[in-house]
Amino acid sequence: MGLPQWELILRLLVAAALGSLIGLERERLGWAAGLRTHMLVCVGACLMMIVSAYGFSSTLGEHVVLDPSRVAAQVVSGIGFLGAGSIILRNEAIKGLTTAASVWAVAGIGLAAGGGLYTAAVATTIIILVILAGLKPWEERYKASRTALELSLTASRGTVTVGFLQEVLGSRSGRIQQLIVRSREEDDSEQVNVVMTRVSPKDTREIVQKLEALPAIHQVRVAGSA
Repeated sequence: MGLPQWELILRLLVAAALGSLIGLERERLGWAAGLRTHMLVCVGACLMMIVSAYGFSSTLGEHVVLDPSRVAAQVVSGIGFLGAGSIILRNEAIKGLTTAASVWAVAGIGLAAGGGLYTAAVATTIIILVILAGLKPWEERYKASRTALELSLTASRGTVTVGFLQEVLGSRSGRIQQLIVRSREEDDSEQVNVVMTRVSPKDTREIVQKLEALPAIHQVRVAGSA
């Protein structure tokens, strides 16, 4: 049984509209995969689902059986190349994972629209928009509370090593990103700079307290503090 022409067009338009909503959110943030990319992915996936489900109806017979889900499975796996294209490495940090995930999810929305599952397609679009836009302020506040910490230590010569910091800081030592030790000519001490990542204000206070309590550490100063 074929699909009515108006229903075919409706499914494609629904896919385009839902894809545009998510694409606008990505476009607003200036990502390469923006409005048009998300719309194209969603409409393309919708068309593939329609072709898979109804495009070969004339060939069906007693000995011919088609599995529409096979095309859907290939779309889900094949869309990965677009997601990979939106992921970049910038300043030793991976960027674009969220956009890659949104492109992959939009393909699913297109498949749902192509299959006539309008409720699932619309509900998924709303959920994705809440995740992308609604949770972003909360995520930014959380990241702001866990920023980089730069410590400047004055310590006895030969005291501060990676093993020493691992023993003092415990599991937090895994957050150490940089350790620079410089000898001081005026006395028998060293100037040590330690940079740590993902450190909350509470962690900062506890780390400083632990270091200040050690006899080998003469001074502890947090960069940027008075």
